[in-house]
Amino acid sequence: MKFRFRRQGADPQREKLKQELFAFNKTVEHGFPNQPSALAFDPQLRIMAIGTRSGAVKIYGAPGVEFTGLHRDAATVTQMHFLPGQGRLLTLLDDSSLHLWEIVHHNGCAHLEEALGFQLPSRPGFDGASAPSSLTRVTVVLLVAAGDTAVLGTEGGSVFFLNVTTLTLLEGQTLSPDEVLRSVPDECRCGKALGPVESLQGHLQEPTKILVGYSRGLLVIWNQATQCVDHVFLGNQLESLCWGRGGGTIVSSHSDGSYAIWSMDAGSSLTLQPTVATTPYGPFPCKAINKILWRNCESGGHFIIFSGGMPRASYGDRHCVSVLQAETLVTLDFTSRIIDFFTVHSTRPEDEFDNPQALAVLLEEELVVLDLQTPGWPAVPAPYLAPLHSSAITCSAHVANVPAKLWARIVSAGEQQSPQPGSSTSSWPITGGRNLAQEPSQRGLLLTGHEDGTVRFWDASGVALRPLYKLNTAGLFQTDCEHADSLAQAAEDDWPPFRKVGCFDPYSDDPRLGVQKVALCKYTAQMVVAGTAGQVLVLELSDVPEEQAVSVASVDLLQDREGFTWKGHERLSPRTGPLLWPVGFQPRVLVQCLPPAAVTAVTLHTEWSLVAFGTSHGFGLFDYQRKSPVLARCTLHPNDSLAMEGPLSRVKSLKKSLRQSFRRIRKSRVSGKKRAANANSKLQEANAQLAEQACPHDVEMTPVQRRIEPRSADDSLSGVVRCLYFADTFLRDAAHHGPTMWAGTNSGSVFAYALEVPVAATGVEKRPERPVEAVLGKEVQLMHRAPVVAIAVLDGRGRPLPEPYEASRDLAQAPDMQGGHAVLIASEEQFKVFTLPKVSAKTKFKLTAHEGCRVRKVALATFASVACEDYAETCLACLTNLGDVHVFSVPGLRPQVHYSCIRKEDISGIASCVFTRHGQGFYLISPSEFERFSLSARNITEPLCSLDISWPRDDTQASYRLQESPKLSQANGTPSIILAPQSHDGSPDPAHSKGADTLEPSEAILSPTSIDSATSADTTLDTTGDVTVEDVKDFLGSSEESEKNLRNLAEDEARACTILIK
Repeated sequence: MKFRFRRQGADPQREKLKQELFAFNKTVEHGFPNQPSALAFDPQLRIMAIGTRSGAVKIYGAPGVEFTGLHRDAATVTQMHFLPGQGRLLTLLDDSSLHLWEIVHHNGCAHLEEALGFQLPSRPGFDGASAPSSLTRVTVVLLVAAGDTAVLGTEGGSVFFLNVTTLTLLEGQTLSPDEVLRSVPDECRCGKALGPVESLQGHLQEPTKILVGYSRGLLVIWNQATQCVDHVFLGNQLESLCWGRGGGTIVSSHSDGSYAIWSMDAGSSLTLQPTVATTPYGPFPCKAINKILWRNCESGGHFIIFSGGMPRASYGDRHCVSVLQAETLVTLDFTSRIIDFFTVHSTRPEDEFDNPQALAVLLEEELVVLDLQTPGWPAVPAPYLAPLHSSAITCSAHVANVPAKLWARIVSAGEQQSPQPGSSTSSWPITGGRNLAQEPSQRGLLLTGHEDGTVRFWDASGVALRPLYKLNTAGLFQTDCEHADSLAQAAEDDWPPFRKVGCFDPYSDDPRLGVQKVALCKYTAQMVVAGTAGQVLVLELSDVPEEQAVSVASVDLLQDREGFTWKGHERLSPRTGPLLWPVGFQPRVLVQCLPPAAVTAVTLHTEWSLVAFGTSHGFGLFDYQRKSPVLARCTLHPNDSLAMEGPLSRVKSLKKSLRQSFRRIRKSRVSGKKRAANANSKLQEANAQLAEQACPHDVEMTPVQRRIEPRSADDSLSGVVRCLYFADTFLRDAAHHGPTMWAGTNSGSVFAYALEVPVAATGVEKRPERPVEAVLGKEVQLMHRAPVVAIAVLDGRGRPLPEPYEASRDLAQAPDMQGGHAVLIASEEQFKVFTLPKVSAKTKFKLTAHEGCRVRKVALATFASVACEDYAETCLACLTNLGDVHVFSVPGLRPQVHYSCIRKEDISGIASCVFTRHGQGFYLISPSEFERFSLSARNITEPLCSLDISWPRDDTQASYRLQESPKLSQANGTPSIILAPQSHDGSPDPAHSKGADTLEPSEAILSPTSIDSATSADTTLDTTGDVTVEDVKDFLGSSEESEKNLRNLAEDEARACTILIK
């Protein structure tokens, strides 16, 4: 809050308590890294690294073992190489700079730090000037098996040698193209330049020998010990090389889609022809084979694995990796571009065979691991790095404290769902490091709704976001996709032998299938899924497959109102007759809203067997036990024409809406003064009176407030239902409580209905079959007509009411029904608490007036103290359109803390945010990643892990280390930076160092620093269900509004009194 004069000192006791309750940390990124560009694997430590186009470095081991770093320059990571067994990583960026990263331990936990950086100096030319930087651009890096030397190949054909521990060039050891050409017989030179260095390969048993491949086809074996060329091979335009384990076999791949196998001839130093040369997908022109691997097996039959090489005309657009062993060939067909791949195999020099166990392929949108030891080479399920965006995420929800029984049933349903024929029994091969984090005290579910009609269940209890189960709602509806699939399969030839691999599938069969809202009751295993075409599905978890018909009912929300014609999409056609449903959540009832507009709010009360839903036209209440509608209410204003067009027909009305906008602007300029004088005259008079007064003693204690203009009642989309809520509270009188339903709209209207729900007999789950009745009890209109974001009823002690079945099953403290209840209504501009049943204002906090921002997301959360296990407070967490998170006390609505969380330009990130019940939150930082953050000082989910590494650290190395290493809590999002001063031995100074992803509480509260996101600046997200018109207005404000804000601000500065806002 901003004050003219500082108030009296805050209560030190309360400030200490705040530090024990609240602390802001960005803790971990869940999902798949956005725009990956490089891959590396350490076979000794069994850890994998992924680099991205934004300069992020992410290292993964066993589930829960994660390290994250970010280069200072946001340049693309083009190559990565582990120093085996040392926990050190060498990265090459597209600006040809090299960086050495180290995993260092502090207080038993490990984190990733950048130790050194290096830029290859430009080569002096004949005239003393530097050669073009393109000639010294590093094209390939090789780490020699000994681990202390790196070999750099460049665009100009030179090969440099580098000391890895100090990142300094080894003088006198550079291999120039001229020196190589002198070793080639005259008849083979043809006067051509060698071209850039395309590939460097080391000999596993003789580290001094290096295989150098030039792009124009010349291959040489350079002996570093004798400083001479041992062998020369003459091939075609080169793409990739692989040196066999014994050193006697070399495999090269070429730009014409062929590969060649070369044998070392002991009697000659020159080989003109390969032993074998083949174009696997010929004879027609093929694309280049970008990378090739050769792995031998003890059982006989070596593996040849390569990417690319597909027939250019027929399958040039496919992303394929081919696996060939003896006579078996499988063409793995992926849905996104291949970045890199590696095999998990034996790398000990004493072993005679590679014996590959697994193949890991990094794609642009997912990571796929295949088991090479099981016949059929099936995929291995990934415990993390799952592509959250396999279909675009449209909504998300979090369920805390999931009961063990429900958890086991969901896991079981997922296990029965995932195995395919010939599924891998092999375990995940990337198992390095130890997860030191304690077992989570409670299980948390993250639910994501997707564009293709699926809902995915994720284990969000720990650092690794693990896929549990996938619910597909598309099977209930008739779509055109089945016919198209059968045609595609019929047209597919047997050659090449394609096999679809991976789960990334961004194409939706029908945009109407998109999931807009989900709600799950964790005590009865019932859930509601609502979609884009007004479909509301009530589902129930079943442990056995069932064949049954789904009941279908329609609810007309327009209530036969005249003058409205729906111009949007048609409703989805449900399948008729009994359908076979697999184990998992099975649909029981389908409720179809009419018109079939996207569902904007939904809530479920399993104890009363009621589901409430809202669209841009109104809201309805449905009794899914009796399968009958209870209530339908239209919330449209007479001018709500935009609500009748639907999201899929907006483009057609673009000209019309632009015309209306210009008319509105013109009209407001002409008649603005007149309208301001007539409307809200009392408000204007009060503001004018206060403006004329000068009373410094009042100002001293009152925060500065902005003038808020009331919204027009005839705004388009004013009838959108924003929130729905069930509560057992006092609505009719103070003596009798009962079931109620609350609805809030975009125009600031709140409707409260008293419900007559038949009471179930003691010990009986189901209630009697008598119909439920709903009577309008209260209707509240907020003065500024700001959209209602959330509604919650507080009991006599000021605590939120428990969930259905929570109190009746003694899983939560029963609500206080003796004291007076209150209802908390959160609008986009303010929070207000009203007493019940009179609905008279009790307390309020005007967020927009005080902070100049608007509410986007709110949630009631419990914050436990780090100092006292038994002490906790229930507070209101709020995310604003500026990306800030505020926490308020309940029911007093006193501001506690606020933090900068998301960049205000990241509209999609703000729209995707979801809070948990224990003070954590998630938001999308890219289409494929959730950033997890914590507002609680006690409840933090962050990587705590260690790695068994051994490498010498001496004073020489320490002196080369960077003096200050920025530890970035995360590569994306808006991480905080802590500069960790290095002590003499290279370890972080304990006085200044903390865990890799945490901030000191006091530092976080007093000065939360942040940097811009590395990835979200140019990211667009498909969160159609949550991005509102207001979100875009905030980002693309009109110049007129900006001028008005500046004018108001100037008036505020010039005037010493506050402005009254009602």
